Amino acid sequence: MRVDLFDFELPPERIALRPASPRDSARLLGVGSDGPFLDLVVRDLPQLLRAGDVLVFNDTRVIPAQLEGEVGNARIGVTLHKRMDLRCWQAFVRNGRRLKPGSAITFGAGVTATAEERHADGSWTLAFGGEEPVEVLLERAGTMPLPPYIAGKRAVDERDRADYQTMFAAQDGAVAAPTAALHFTPELMAALAEAGIGHETLTLHVGAGTFLPVKAEDTVDHAMHAEWGRIEPETAARLNAVRAGGGRIIAVGTTSLRLLESAADENRVIQPFAGDTSIFITPGYRFRAIDGLMTNFHLPKSTLMMLVSALMGLERMQAAYAYAIAQDYRFYSYGDSSLLLPGD
Repeated sequence: MRVDLFDFELPPERIALRPASPRDSARLLGVGSDGPFLDLVVRDLPQLLRAGDVLVFNDTRVIPAQLEGEVGNARIGVTLHKRMDLRCWQAFVRNGRRLKPGSAITFGAGVTATAEERHADGSWTLAFGGEEPVEVLLERAGTMPLPPYIAGKRAVDERDRADYQTMFAAQDGAVAAPTAALHFTPELMAALAEAGIGHETLTLHVGAGTFLPVKAEDTVDHAMHAEWGRIEPETAARLNAVRAGGGRIIAVGTTSLRLLESAADENRVIQPFAGDTSIFITPGYRFRAIDGLMTNFHLPKSTLMMLVSALMGLERMQAAYAYAIAQDYRFYSYGDSSLLLPGD
């Protein structure tokens, strides 16, 4: 499909620079297959779902993956993307032309790395020096990797260390937050449990590639980035039991959805999973694992706009986004949310 079909005009003032407070007070746009759109708030969720449904969250934890360094007399910016092994990370580098294999990079706070290999997409493999875990080094020298559309408008500050982390964050490794889950609070989770709505967690370490623009003119020519994920056998079994019992699996965020769909087989059975996924979901895809999606509003011409259009239909999502813009919904990572239920 033509990538420009997924384009839309967003007024800059619709980009949220801070999350709602409290988190579950964010607005929620209800989108079914047809009928009117519903203007709600996130704390309405227990009334929107059914007893027996289950929400699936991503428990990845965002690490301070943004680094400023020096190569000789030149300044470079580094955004870690994907762990390669214990000491090596694939990274996108600003001013990367200053690097060559073997270049020594100094980040300050006693943190150093060596540029090892340049990849076809322009990223580099960086090997961190010393013996301390890389996560410890990042806590000293790194900052939270806010998306460019936020970091370009204000400085990253101490508030972001808490704001850009979900209440489920447990497994270090993401360089972007699974932002749909930012809206959840302990109070909301208690209300969901009281309504008979369950929850499960999986892990997908979100990479910086999630923010890369689609440069191809046609979706078939876009190379999707790979990310590492895991679904435990016990989790897969419980999710399959929910579906067998008539409950719905609602992914909280596109990261949860992509991993669930990567793990599901042709018979719609979710299998245990551990490894990389580069699944690219566009209109025409047949969903196997999920029955609905809670997600924030995405960038124009992005792979995530394509994903929600695959779930609900392109025309329906174009109408939903036009409605959200007209009704002053807040967009992107710190913005408002939507609940997409294709069966309703």
